[in-house]
Amino acid sequence: MKRSILTHLLFLLLVLTQMHGTERKPNIIVVFCDDLGYADIGPFGAKTQATPFLDKMASEGMRLTDFYSTCPVCTPSRASLMTGCYPRRVNMHVDEKNLCVLFPAARKGLNPSEVTIAEVLKEQGYATMCIGKWHLGDHPEFMPTNHGFDHYFGIPYSNDMNRKEVPLPLVRDLTVIRDSVQKETTITAQYTTEALKFIRDNGDKPFFLYLPHTAVHLPLVPGENFKGTSKNGAYGDWVQEIDWSMGELFKTLKATGIDEHTLVLFTSDNGSAREKQGSNLPLRGRKGRTDEGGMRVPCVVRWPGKIPAGSSRNALTNTMDLLPTFAAISGGKVPADRIIDGKNIWPILSGKSKNDPREAFFYYQMDQLQAIRSGDWKLFLEMDQKKRNWGKPEGKKALALFNLAADIHEDHNVAADNPEIVKRLLAHAAAAREDLGDVDRPGKGQRKAGWVEQPSPRLLPR
Repeated sequence: MKRSILTHLLFLLLVLTQMHGTERKPNIIVVFCDDLGYADIGPFGAKTQATPFLDKMASEGMRLTDFYSTCPVCTPSRASLMTGCYPRRVNMHVDEKNLCVLFPAARKGLNPSEVTIAEVLKEQGYATMCIGKWHLGDHPEFMPTNHGFDHYFGIPYSNDMNRKEVPLPLVRDLTVIRDSVQKETTITAQYTTEALKFIRDNGDKPFFLYLPHTAVHLPLVPGENFKGTSKNGAYGDWVQEIDWSMGELFKTLKATGIDEHTLVLFTSDNGSAREKQGSNLPLRGRKGRTDEGGMRVPCVVRWPGKIPAGSSRNALTNTMDLLPTFAAISGGKVPADRIIDGKNIWPILSGKSKNDPREAFFYYQMDQLQAIRSGDWKLFLEMDQKKRNWGKPEGKKALALFNLAADIHEDHNVAADNPEIVKRLLAHAAAAREDLGDVDRPGKGQRKAGWVEQPSPRLLPR
C-alpha cells in the first residue's frame, strides 16, 4: 500500500516537472515602422490621424517614452535591432561609398557571422519570418534567409530606391516575384496578409515575426481604402493603415487563442523627416540628426498578464536591447564570444524596475560620435562641421549640455553650470571613441561587415 502511494507520488512529481520544463515559450512580434515620428501615433500625442488599435495596445501594455533607435537613418538602425549592437560595432554605419544607407546591388551587407535575434530564437525552437523592408544587403548571403529567418517576404530596401538597373523588387525568400512595386498601394495589405498567415500556420509552436513596414517612407502609398481618411493627407492615411494592420494582428492572435502567449513590440527606425507631414514633437530635430527628434522613437510593448497594463517607463532603452531581452524570456543565450551592446530590459517591461539599464548611450550619425546621454543629461560634443555636411544637429557647434527631464526640446545649454557632469560625459565619449571609433578613427571593438566583390544578380529583373 505504502509502496503504491509512493509510486503515484513519484509519478505525479515527474509529470509536474515535465510540465514545468515544457512551459510554453512566448511568441514575439516586432513591428518596425519606417520614418514614423515620435508623435505620429495616439499614445504619443498624434492629433491629425487616429490610431485606435495602437491606443488600445498602449492601454493594455507599456509605453517606453525614452526609447531610441541607435542611428537616425535606415540601414544602421536595422543592423542594431538585429544584432543587439551599435552600428559601428558591426560596421553597418555607412555603405562602401561612405553613404548613410545601403543601395541596391551593394557589395556590403550584414556579416553572416553576426548572430541575429532570429538565430537566437531559432535555437529555442522558434519558427521565424521577416516580412517587409530588410535593408541590410541584397546579396543572398546578406538576406534574411541566411540570418536565421525561415522565410522572407518583402522589399529588400527603401521604397524610393527604384533604379533602371535594379528596379524595386518584391521578393519571397530569394526569388523576385514582382520586378517593381515602388508605387504599389497594396504593399501594407500584402505584408499584413502574409503576417496573419504566418501566425495561423505557427500558432501551435513559438514563433518570431519581424514586420518592418515600408510605411511611412516616401513615396507615400496608402491603400485605396485609407486615402482621405485622416486630417493629415497621404502621410496620416498611411499611419492609419498601419494602425489597421495592428488591429488585424491582434484579432488574429485572439482568434487563434495565443494572445496571452504573445509579446508584441511596436516602434520606428528613426524619427520623422518632419517636413513630410510627420511629427516628432515635443522633441527637436528630425530624421538624419542626433537631436532627440531624430533618434528617440515611439515604443509600445504588450504582453497580457506579463507587462503591466496602462503603464509607462522613462528608462533609457533602445533597439539594441531587444536581442538580450528576447533571449532572456525565451530561455536562450546572448552570444558569449563577442560584445553585445544591448541590455536585458525585461525587469523594466515586467514592471519590476525603473532604473536605466546602462550608464551611457551614444548618438552616432554615420561614422561620427555627436552626443552622449547618461541619465537625464545629454552632451553634444564639439564637432568639425567640415566633416559633416549632412546630419548636423540643429544649431549645435560647441559643447552643449541639456537636462532632458527639464528641457526635452534641448533649448537651454547648461554646460557652464555643470562642469562635473560635462567631465563625466566626456569620459564616456573617450571610451566610446576607443571602442567604437569616430570620424577617421576606427574603434578597437569593431567587427567586419559582410562583403562581396560582385553582387549577385539574383534580385535583378528576370
